[in-house]
Amino acid sequence: MYEHILVPTDGSDVAEAAVERAIDLAAKYDATVHALYVIDIDATTLSLGTEQVDRLRQGKLDEMPEVKAEAEEATGVVADAARDAGLDVEEHIRTGSPARAIRKFVDENEIDLIVMGSHGRAGLSRTLLGSVTEKVLRRTRVPVLVVDIDGEEADE
Repeated sequence: MYEHILVPTDGSDVAEAAVERAIDLAAKYDATVHALYVIDIDATTLSLGTEQVDRLRQGKLDEMPEVKAEAEEATGVVADAARDAGLDVEEHIRTGSPARAIRKFVDENEIDLIVMGSHGRAGLSRTLLGSVTEKVLRRTRVPVLVVDIDGEEADE
């Protein structure tokens, strides 16, 4: 049923809450897990200079070790969990608008299921910028399993 399961991550606790569900499904269906970190160019512009953002847009991630390390740490959490479960896993880093980059990745990689947290931002920034999960839900044609960290905690 599922051959390729995508786990978009921003390294947050909310994103990590989705990992267990994705690994469980991947194990049941012997699916490959794809861990995806998207460097949000719009958010990065606020903290980096124009020259550094241009490097990201040109795909020169190796010239930005701090940004690359953050991305690799986030995808590494997913990859380690998948490997511990004996699953095939691939780590990916992209730049751009997170929701758009996720949708593009899905289209280009024959993803069968997306498993993601309910939100990565909180408060005013989430309201102003919109929920990545909501945008993915509304604009993708593959099933999306949304893991709500608040609901997870309430069950305990």
